[in-house]
Amino acid sequence: MEKQLMVILGSGESGVGSAILAQKQGFKVFVSDFGAIKPKYKAELEKYQIAYEELQHTESIILSAVEVIKSPGIPDKAPIVKALHEKGIPVISEIEFGGRYSRGKHICITGSNGKTTTTMLIHHILVKAGVSAGLCGNVGHSYARMVAEDPHDVYVLELSSFQLDGMFDFRADIAILMNITPDHLDRYEYSFQKYIDSKFRIVRNMTKDDAFIFCFDDPVLKQEIEKRDIAARLLPFSFLENVEKGACINEEKIVINTDNDLFDMNIDDLSLNGRHNVYNSMAAGIATKVSEIKNDVIRESLTDFKGVEHRLEYVAAVRNVEFVNDSKATNVNSTWYALECMRKPVIWIAGGVDKGNDYSELTDLVRQKVRGMVCLGTDNAKLVSAFSGVVGRVEEATSMDEAVKKAYEMAEKGNVVLLSPCCASFDLFKNYEDRGEQFKNFVRNL
Repeated sequence: MEKQLMVILGSGESGVGSAILAQKQGFKVFVSDFGAIKPKYKAELEKYQIAYEELQHTESIILSAVEVIKSPGIPDKAPIVKALHEKGIPVISEIEFGGRYSRGKHICITGSNGKTTTTMLIHHILVKAGVSAGLCGNVGHSYARMVAEDPHDVYVLELSSFQLDGMFDFRADIAILMNITPDHLDRYEYSFQKYIDSKFRIVRNMTKDDAFIFCFDDPVLKQEIEKRDIAARLLPFSFLENVEKGACINEEKIVINTDNDLFDMNIDDLSLNGRHNVYNSMAAGIATKVSEIKNDVIRESLTDFKGVEHRLEYVAAVRNVEFVNDSKATNVNSTWYALECMRKPVIWIAGGVDKGNDYSELTDLVRQKVRGMVCLGTDNAKLVSAFSGVVGRVEEATSMDEAVKKAYEMAEKGNVVLLSPCCASFDLFKNYEDRGEQFKNFVRNL
């Protein structure tokens, strides 16, 4: 019997991981990338003797597939994806595919902000408790690769809306929705509701034995949950209100109650500062309590967790001016959180590819916290116009070197230079990591 053809669109970590799993499951595999394939992934495909093409999509091969796994970066409006839909060939995500062959439990985290920190925090707690836990999805390794080569009892998955869009039968045992604010609207026909619906795909197929953890303080989430019939047990977390089951704040302590087994710890003992990190810690605490991890392990883990690179990462102090790398803040809400937890006057570096941002949400906070601003991008017009009357001094830069020097020159002793771009990075940088690394290097060269 001839092997069925599985086509993978995209050759990054997700695509190559999917190809390895598909081959292991006995499919004939073909990887197609409209761009160039990175040398390290090309070497892997050759090692496994997986057929591939780059800089093109050969329709005659792709349209003969039994199914297609699409990398999350490829939009549905791409011509090849439209052709597949027209022919009725199923297009799924790596998460959907990996889930068919996984024997472990799944803790899945999504949201517009905070998902990476929460995912890594949960993984940190589980590993500390001696659980065989894999960190994967949008952070760490490809989930499909892990299922193929390094299976675990628990998979902690950070999921973007793009990964959720291609998920149909996959089921989370524990799902976490941190918050929903407008982001990536260019991929959702500029409809906020379509983006919301995408995020809520995380609760698909959940049963009464599963747990859905969500932020009770997020107005969008609150409203949507009332409209939806969610089968899973609801465990909210809140900074502002008392909740019976879930997590809340009582006398400067996080209090978690899942099944009449209480956990509490002082907010001041958390290793991560700022209200957004209290939310992250509450979500991680509930998820690991539901997973029956002991209180002392959770408490110790929340005390010694080191945080995420490029997310409010302290870089250095130069002549009493602190530098903080928040390159991962690619939307308005992320930057709002960053500014909210600053305790010193800020020189703010922002800019990049605007994703339809509404900067008015930041006006009051910027007026209160920011004394100088450097707009870093190829087109800064929208940012300059949004903040010219709000910040005393606004300058422009077209390279990270120039931005760091201008910000340092603006700063006074006791100020913080904060890189929190509010935008995607693709105009001047490969990705947000490249942007953050350049920032750190130029700061160290001051």
